[in-house]
Amino acid sequence: MSFLQRLTTGFSASKIGTDRFGNSYYESRKSWLGYGRKRRFVLYKGEADPTMVPAEWHCWLHHVTDAPLSETKRHAWQQEHTPNRTGTPLAYRPAAPAATGGPRPATAGDYEAWTPGS
Repeated sequence: MSFLQRLTTGFSASKIGTDRFGNSYYESRKSWLGYGRKRRFVLYKGEADPTMVPAEWHCWLHHVTDAPLSETKRHAWQQEHTPNRTGTPLAYRPAAPAATGGPRPATAGDYEAWTPGS
């Protein structure tokens, strides 16, 4: 976050809290014209990645709840967040012949392609 952004945010909004990833959440001091309510926004710690907003804070950001939900109540089936890997070397790549450059294996429903003049 730049110095100018930090300065202007301090004048126009109040800090509501911080999540376990270090992101800071703010709410504007006044209702926005045409918006009908106070604007809520997040300043990310490090690179801006919207997938790093926990569900508890997502509800608050989108005006589903008036106050952020508790982050301490975690169930055994809930997994910790993993960042979006699209476009990185860690992205999912299926084991398809097109991806590996090899020939396609034969299947029961194979056909013989039509060629002109035959």
